[in-house]
Amino acid sequence: MPQFFLNKRLIILLVSIIILVALIGFSLRDRDQLTLPEQFIKDTTGWVQSMVSRPAHYFAGFFENLKDLQNTYDENKELKKHLDDMARLEAKVYSLEKENTELKEILDKKDSLRDYDPLQATVIARSPDRLWHEMIIINKGKSHGVQKNMAVMTSRGLIGKVKSTTPFTSTVQLLSALDPTNRISAALQGDEKLYGTIEGYDKENEWLLLKGLPVDAKIKKDQNVVTSGMGGVFPGDVPIGKVLKVVPDEFGLNQTAYIKPSADFYNIEHVMVLKRGMEIPEEIENAEDEEEDL
Repeated sequence: MPQFFLNKRLIILLVSIIILVALIGFSLRDRDQLTLPEQFIKDTTGWVQSMVSRPAHYFAGFFENLKDLQNTYDENKELKKHLDDMARLEAKVYSLEKENTELKEILDKKDSLRDYDPLQATVIARSPDRLWHEMIIINKGKSHGVQKNMAVMTSRGLIGKVKSTTPFTSTVQLLSALDPTNRISAALQGDEKLYGTIEGYDKENEWLLLKGLPVDAKIKKDQNVVTSGMGGVFPGDVPIGKVLKVVPDEFGLNQTAYIKPSADFYNIEHVMVLKRGMEIPEEIENAEDEEEDL
């Protein structure tokens, strides 16, 4: 009996294989129209594939969009970094170009100061309180030959004088200092050289006051004002500014000229200390100190 069932199963298997081969051969033939079972199977398979492929494509597209968004974010972040680097680089280049221009102007100015030994210095500090317009500190001092009352200028013109020194630094009092003892002997260039004294500063208009000019002197607008060179401390013909207007003083005995400074008192980085070729005589320095005390 078991042998019978075994043979029966074998026969069924062989028949199934024959039918399968026949169906395969039948389906591989060139036909104009498929059979109904084949059409049903193909339609069912296509519908199932459609149901599966749409969500698959949707999720694939979703993750691809996420990846593109991440790439865009990374690229944007990198571009912002480059822009920041460029902004810093441009600021640095501008600062270096400005500094280079100032140093070149200072070197050019040195050639015109024959009897003096210009010492280049850099501003290292400025008082943040009310003295902001009055005092700066430079990185040169006694050990570099700097002495009290020496003239200090930029490439554009005079800015002040040395107020005090230490071995390695000096404090410079600007012409804009509201100090009655802060006086500089000056001259008006023209057909007739007129002398006066820079003393006082119009803080509101940012003008220097040139006092002591003769009451009958004919002074024109835009006349150049320079150091007079008197006293042996300051060199002569260092630019101070230009005349804006002239008014009589309160007693009507002299005239006062309002001067627009050549130098910028608010933006100072590099300066020159005008050292004389020989040491300043002690009596001259003492005389300056006595004048200030008065």
